[in-house]
Amino acid sequence: MADASLPTADILNDILSAALKAGADAAEAVHADRRTLSLGVRNGELEEVEREESRDLGLRVFVGRRQATVSASDLSPATRDRLVERAVAMARLAPEDPYADLAPRDRLAQGPHPDLDLFDPTECTAEALEAAARQAEDAARATPGVSISEGGSATWSASDWRLVTSHGFDGAHRGSSFSLGVGVIAARDGAKERGSEHRSVRHLSDLPDAGTIGAEAGRRAVARLGARKIASTTAPVIFENRLAAQVISPFVQAMAGTAVTRGVSFLKDRLGQQVLSDAVTLIDDPFRPRGLGSTPFDDEGVAVERRELISAGVINGWLLNTASAAQLGLQTTGHASRGLAGPSGVSGHNLHLEPGERDRAGLMADAKSGLLVTSMFGPSLNPNTGDWSAGVSGFWFEDGQIAWPVSEITVAGNLLALAGRMVVGSDLEFRGSFNSPSLLIDAVAIAGK
Repeated sequence: MADASLPTADILNDILSAALKAGADAAEAVHADRRTLSLGVRNGELEEVEREESRDLGLRVFVGRRQATVSASDLSPATRDRLVERAVAMARLAPEDPYADLAPRDRLAQGPHPDLDLFDPTECTAEALEAAARQAEDAARATPGVSISEGGSATWSASDWRLVTSHGFDGAHRGSSFSLGVGVIAARDGAKERGSEHRSVRHLSDLPDAGTIGAEAGRRAVARLGARKIASTTAPVIFENRLAAQVISPFVQAMAGTAVTRGVSFLKDRLGQQVLSDAVTLIDDPFRPRGLGSTPFDDEGVAVERRELISAGVINGWLLNTASAAQLGLQTTGHASRGLAGPSGVSGHNLHLEPGERDRAGLMADAKSGLLVTSMFGPSLNPNTGDWSAGVSGFWFEDGQIAWPVSEITVAGNLLALAGRMVVGSDLEFRGSFNSPSLLIDAVAIAGK
């Protein structure tokens, strides 16, 4: 084999050639090069600095319908030889999987691949990250009522990823990420409440001002002071846009081909049916410029496309990789997701709910009184039935206006029943790879004191 100083494509092609010579019928090789610098401060003092640089290799081989995957962080010729030998030996001993195969040739992405503007060449120094984290924390601590800092953090990362297969695919993409966040605690009369704010973007110029991020964290903490416990009741619930995607994410999980093929999906018999209210349209857009979930092809080299996963509440199709598609007698949809080791799974790209007509204030006015959820933790889901519950906190509102903060409550229900009554707000904001406007659901069971 060639020396590790060779270009990545040559190394991967050498590995594939060696795997085929060793007895593999097909193979794919992945290379990932990652560089990360993260820094944390607390109470104005530097708390930690971490830098990681890794160059890793993954190899999946097929011997008939048997497959095996191996990975290594050493790209030397000797290690690559051992990697190939081990992978082929493991595949020969693996159980047969009738659905194990490379992606169909006719589904592969054809170059040139679109430029999605995912990479910012700016490399942040430790000094720049420390200054941003300090500024965010200072702004949060300066908020009247804030008493304790849980720390500020800033991170820069860049990655290069390349996939080469024995049936002719060769694709690469690179991305960057800039993140800034802070958490604080506000206190009053012995009671304490947390508040935080965190943002991640592809380009440094898109990151909000550090002072703005810190001030928002402080504001959210102070607004929670005086939280009350409420009696168990049934009332309208609004999930604010920052977390509303967590209410929709179980539907995406249930639409994954891997869940459908295992029979652990509460949507497995609902394809083509209206399951959610006609206000709900869910888009998956892998081509959104600078999107955190954008990609020119999936992790099996399959072409991706913008899809309406849900149209006016109707489930249009499953999210499929090659194996789950073959098991269901369908074609892969370009949703394969994998690391360096193990076969691919399934995931979405840039997901968002199409916005409605009413902003959050409008939803509150429509509901008149109820619960506004601003924090959610410990969600629980029965994947077979859709029964769902989550611990939440937020604010009680009366006559469409915030009345007081509430905490230590749980909301629960069957997602199929709740989804049919969803009202979608207009306040869509693209903050991550899954975004939703605020969601209003009437008559939700709330467990309190």
